[in-house]
Amino acid sequence: MVQQETQSRLSVMNFLSEAALDYPHAISFASGRPAQQFFDLDGWLGEIPRYRDHVVRQQRSNADTVGGLLAQYGRAAGIVNELVAEQIGADHGVPCSGEQVIVMNGCQEALALCLQALCPQPGDVALARNPTYIGATGAADCAGIPLVPIGEDDGDDFPAALARTIGSELAQGRQPRALYLIPEFDNPTGVVLSESDRLATLALCERYRIAILEDNPYGMFRFEGKAPPALAALDEYGVVLHLGTYSKTICPAVRVGFAVVPDTLFGSAAASRALKTELGERRSYVTVNTSQINQAMVGGILLREGGSLQRFIEPSRTFYHRNRDALLSALETHLGPVRDRVTWNRPEGGFFLSLRLPFAFMRDDMLTCASEYGVLTMPMTFFSLDGTQRESVRLSFSNVSQDEIGRGVAAFASYVRQRLQP
Repeated sequence: MVQQETQSRLSVMNFLSEAALDYPHAISFASGRPAQQFFDLDGWLGEIPRYRDHVVRQQRSNADTVGGLLAQYGRAAGIVNELVAEQIGADHGVPCSGEQVIVMNGCQEALALCLQALCPQPGDVALARNPTYIGATGAADCAGIPLVPIGEDDGDDFPAALARTIGSELAQGRQPRALYLIPEFDNPTGVVLSESDRLATLALCERYRIAILEDNPYGMFRFEGKAPPALAALDEYGVVLHLGTYSKTICPAVRVGFAVVPDTLFGSAAASRALKTELGERRSYVTVNTSQINQAMVGGILLREGGSLQRFIEPSRTFYHRNRDALLSALETHLGPVRDRVTWNRPEGGFFLSLRLPFAFMRDDMLTCASEYGVLTMPMTFFSLDGTQRESVRLSFSNVSQDEIGRGVAAFASYVRQRLQP
């Protein structure tokens, strides 16, 4: 049963890709990809010489030597660490040095390697909100690490649910070692963890020696309201590993992500050094290192932008903001009359919105919507760790036009109204 469930979870991404190919004319709210009209490959590749020249000045070397080294195998920990640290501090308020940064092949590699390093023993488990990001589920499943859902009841605050889940696991002889969180514009729900909940979560994790894997792919895409400080910015205990990626801010194909290890892990500088060493060794046997040419492109962009990507992403952030508003407006127009039975949230940023239905919406329902109504959505059960979330749907507004949003919501609303008929 467990094996079948794991196989089912691991097959979700392939299933979604196949569905998109099978129904190419369906309007898709399923993809969480960034909008590619903001990609500037020719311009970005031109930033590689900027980074090369930066290194030439730093090392007092020559351009040919540095250019040759960029095309070679490189340091497992990365070569743009100082620039990444500067950007994390400027844009996310997380103070760190280049020594704390390990450059990875996207955040996915960082997540997979951190889970393996933090949960080495058979009784070790990782915790996550339910529903959660499919990539975290897959990384845990591939490593054979149980990913335990945090049971948040209606009206329950997150720290209380976390404490209850920790207690339950300990009572059953299992040891929680890691907590995976997207505190800012969660994927798939779009929700934000409040500052008070962040502080309480940090204290709980320090008490039980649980490392927090703070995944922050959407934090820069806030449209309104004030952002709570990142968990790593609030961390006084050395429990947060801050994970990030340039897949959303620059482009997915660059495959440059990072993990920031605290100076003292649970108060121990030696433990921090040991974890950084282990992560570097693990990745040297898996992917060797992150492409230095790709790192140079990212480094050149960061140099050009003065260490912050705020100006760089403003066009795409404006686009996502307008799409969020268009989606909310379309939902109100087409599903407002049944708002007593169909509800949705109003995310202050990010890529996703979650919608709740008064009936189950599963894989077959998704295919019916695609084939008969011309719209693709994501059943929230795909993100579930325990088979729940059957009445919820994730709608992504990042990779769709405003015209498609209007037509797609109208089509989905037709399906919903048909299901609501007695």
